Amino acid sequence: MSHQYERPPGADGLRLHLNENTAGCSPRVIEVLRSLTREQAAIYPDYDRAVEAAAARFGIGSDSLLLTNGLDEGILLTAIVGLRGSTVADPFEAIIVQPAFDMYAACADGVGGRIIDIPPRSDFSFPLDRVVESVTAKTRVVFLTNPNNPTGLSIPRDTVAAVAQAAPQALVLLDEAYADFSGESMIDDASSGRIPNLVIGRTFAKAYGLAGLRVGALVGTAERLAPMRRIVPPYTLNVYAAAALPAALEDIAYYDWYLTEVRQSKALLYEVLTRHRVQFWPSEGNFVLACFGDDLPRVIGDIAQRGVIIRDRSHDPGCAGCARITAGVLAHTRRLAAVLEEVLCDAR
Repeated sequence: MSHQYERPPGADGLRLHLNENTAGCSPRVIEVLRSLTREQAAIYPDYDRAVEAAAARFGIGSDSLLLTNGLDEGILLTAIVGLRGSTVADPFEAIIVQPAFDMYAACADGVGGRIIDIPPRSDFSFPLDRVVESVTAKTRVVFLTNPNNPTGLSIPRDTVAAVAQAAPQALVLLDEAYADFSGESMIDDASSGRIPNLVIGRTFAKAYGLAGLRVGALVGTAERLAPMRRIVPPYTLNVYAAAALPAALEDIAYYDWYLTEVRQSKALLYEVLTRHRVQFWPSEGNFVLACFGDDLPRVIGDIAQRGVIIRDRSHDPGCAGCARITAGVLAHTRRLAAVLEEVLCDAR
């Protein structure tokens, strides 16, 4: 079975399929990028200011933070460190709770690990019993996402701690790519060593609009991050990403405004879906998973014809008939709502 990540094709229209920041980055980021000189583009970047800004934003010391080229690189580093020493005859194992980001399996498989998929429950509640039962002496990595993508549901803190306790020999990567929207994080548990095998993954792509610049981070104790520091490329962020990050983090007003837009957009989506009796799951992320059943292909196609792109998630475990819809700028969601009204009324 191939675990290669399949990047979605490019799309013309209103992009509500990749959980991107539909407002774009802070204007301060653009100002900083425009101020960079061609001489600065020609030298290797310094990361001190970016590290200090991110550490301050998370309320941790800089030794508890490792910046990465997008969170994807952090996932890869976790797989390399956790699964190092795997053999074809007797591989180490990576537990992945489904549905999940495809990069977990792609990275674990790519470094020779054996994938242990945990199927979802019918209501998508976290299957703690199944995870704990799947832990063996060979378990070296456990991938968790909080809130989950694509369901938007959260994992209770005590549940994460129980998973980490059940697999003390493993790295537990808690992917908090959407934690800005939920307002819940376990950064303190990881950075303090209270849960010693916990590493937090964060991205500045979603709430800060830096997806195109590729900036992510890992958070943990200095000891837990040390093996990752040894193998991360020395200049993994480009000079533009390093300059953009402090500017994005400083613009708290813009960040807060966007989070408010997302909350209002989700409320509007809930209203439309409820009115048309479309099942959905209340989300802690910047997206909503909705089930259109057998009508899904027509809905996605008709919406696309009207210039709006949403994501088919029907092939994810437990997600038959489902699409994931980005909730970003309210004006964009109003446009989507109008399109959805047309498409869903046409089905009657």
